[in-house]
Amino acid sequence: MAAAATMAAAARELVLRAGASDMEEEEGPLGSGPGLQEPLQLGELDITSDEFILDEVDVHIQANLEDELVKEALKTGVDLRHYSKQVELELQQIEQKSIRDYIQESENIASLHNQITACDAVLERMEQMLGAFQSDLSSISSEIRTLQEQSGAMNIRLRNRQAVRGKLGELVDGLVVPSALVMAILEAPVTEPRFLEQLQELDAKAAAVREQEARGTAACADVRGVLDRLRVKAVTKIREFILQKIYSFRKPMTNYQIPQTALLKYRFFYQFLLGNERATAKEMRDEYVETLSKIYVSYYRSYLGRLMKVQYEEVAEKDDLMGVEDTAKKGFFSKPSLRSRNTIFTLGTRGSVISPTELEAPILVPHTAQRGDQRYPFEALFRSQHYALLDNSCREYLFICEFFVVSGPAAHDLFHAVMGRTLTMTLKHLESYLADCYDAIAVFLCIHIVLRFRNIAAKRDVPALDRYWEQVLALLWPRFELILEMNVQSVRSTDPQRLGGLDTRPHYITRRYAEFSSALVSINQTIPNERTMQLLGQLQVEVENFVLRVAAEFSSRKEQLVFLINNYDMMLGVLMERAADDSKEVESFQQLLNARTQEFIEELLSPPFGGLVAFVKEAESLIERGQAERLRGEEARVTQLIRGFGSSWKSSVESLSQDVMRSFTNFRNGTSIIQGALTQLIQLYHRFHRVLSQPQLRALPARAELINIHHLMVELKKHKPNF
Repeated sequence: MAAAATMAAAARELVLRAGASDMEEEEGPLGSGPGLQEPLQLGELDITSDEFILDEVDVHIQANLEDELVKEALKTGVDLRHYSKQVELELQQIEQKSIRDYIQESENIASLHNQITACDAVLERMEQMLGAFQSDLSSISSEIRTLQEQSGAMNIRLRNRQAVRGKLGELVDGLVVPSALVMAILEAPVTEPRFLEQLQELDAKAAAVREQEARGTAACADVRGVLDRLRVKAVTKIREFILQKIYSFRKPMTNYQIPQTALLKYRFFYQFLLGNERATAKEMRDEYVETLSKIYVSYYRSYLGRLMKVQYEEVAEKDDLMGVEDTAKKGFFSKPSLRSRNTIFTLGTRGSVISPTELEAPILVPHTAQRGDQRYPFEALFRSQHYALLDNSCREYLFICEFFVVSGPAAHDLFHAVMGRTLTMTLKHLESYLADCYDAIAVFLCIHIVLRFRNIAAKRDVPALDRYWEQVLALLWPRFELILEMNVQSVRSTDPQRLGGLDTRPHYITRRYAEFSSALVSINQTIPNERTMQLLGQLQVEVENFVLRVAAEFSSRKEQLVFLINNYDMMLGVLMERAADDSKEVESFQQLLNARTQEFIEELLSPPFGGLVAFVKEAESLIERGQAERLRGEEARVTQLIRGFGSSWKSSVESLSQDVMRSFTNFRNGTSIIQGALTQLIQLYHRFHRVLSQPQLRALPARAELINIHHLMVELKKHKPNF
């Protein structure tokens, strides 16, 4: 219908335009002819109004011209007036039909109108309801915010009340004295567990009351009297208990470790006294210090006196030095000397005292040793005495720290208050003994015992004995150095001519040195000390000089060499038994032995083979200087040497072997020397062969009498002794 209306409007517009054109053709140009009408007056026409907007009209015309029906009409040349009338007629028909349709549907339209009206009413009521609901929601939101604010405030008040309740609860719990506490403090024995538990509770309440009083809490006055009476009662009972345990130390033959263990079990008692009654705590500490100090002094004085009774009766004296001759005479009233001075310088089994098993072995029991008629060297007594001192001191220091709640300098002061007199007495005893001690090995073993005990004390975390160990070492080291210097001086001042008859066997002074030096070196290897090595170096120099002085007393060089080799070999053998192979002493004597052995071999080969040795050296010198022609004049000498060697070498070797075995006490050393001599003889004869192979001596008839070098080696092997 809209398209039809549009087409009708377009048709009407075309008809109007067509009518206007016909009128212009009929009437002619404007203003011409008699039938012209008055020109159209447009003076008041508003061309800007909606009805005369030409632009819009052009747009509509252009749009209508695009319509298919209009195009078809224009194309076929349809009469527009007729077509316009026809269109108008159709429009009227359509209008009539539309009116009839509206009339027929009037009831439905009326019904629709009523429904729309009813819907409007319903929607209006709903709008009113939604408005009321929105208003209610606004009020509810404000009420929720109010409730949230009230809830937050109530939560804050609750937390504050809970905090106050907790503080008040703690305060009340700290101040209230329960009946169980009162009954336990007043009636329970101090050894019962409930007394200890309630005592800890009483201590906590007393501390809480003191803290609250400092803050000005008035409620503390209500319980102060009760707590004070309970504290006095607890202090009285604890004082009686601790004094009873301390007095039990004074009973004879008491194992004081048992009361100490009991006190440690109730160490809180002293802590309670320290926090609530310092005067009583000081009284208990002073009583303990006084009692234990006397007990330790008495015990160690008695133990030292009985321990020294089981020492060896024969001890080293000031005349028992390394350089003193065994034949020395003493005065008429002098004590008899040791049966053998060599025992002073021999370590033997004495070194076991510093082994891990012996070092911490149980202490010696003097009366048991006396019943068994057992005797011990001083270092064994020293070890037993100081192990007892170490063990008791460590236990005492740890007890003091734990029971009396002290540490650092305070613990050291309290420890020395208990053990000071004992340590002083022990130092005086050691100083008195060392003043007349000349046993260097014993003193040196004591030094190493102290060094090991000091390490044990450090491992047990007991530093209180550090100063004592330093004092003991300050006594031992100077005495050891003095004894060592006395031995050095004795060797230095020894006159070989006063030693009586001499022989080529090892001298007893060198044997003393070997035993003594190996003993000190083996002990020093465990904990090296440079000062000890320096002193031993001085002693070694003096012994080497002494050996040379004694060797000079022999008239022949051969005897001198035999004496030197025997002594060097003996000292080296003893040192290698205990000292390390790379020690300074071992290396030094090894070099001396090798040098003297080589010289002796040359001295040994000189009588039977001296001519051969001289000729070989001269010939090699001539060959080296390029004067081999001079060998032609030595044919007679060479012939004599060849025949002399061939006729006498077997007897000479046999005599040489027997001489060596008679001269050296160490068969192994003698075997080595014989082997070295035979080896050097083979090398000499091999060099002799090379000299004879020179062109100047190659045609010598006596060369046919030369012994084959391999045959000589086989024969010489038969003379090699086997031991």
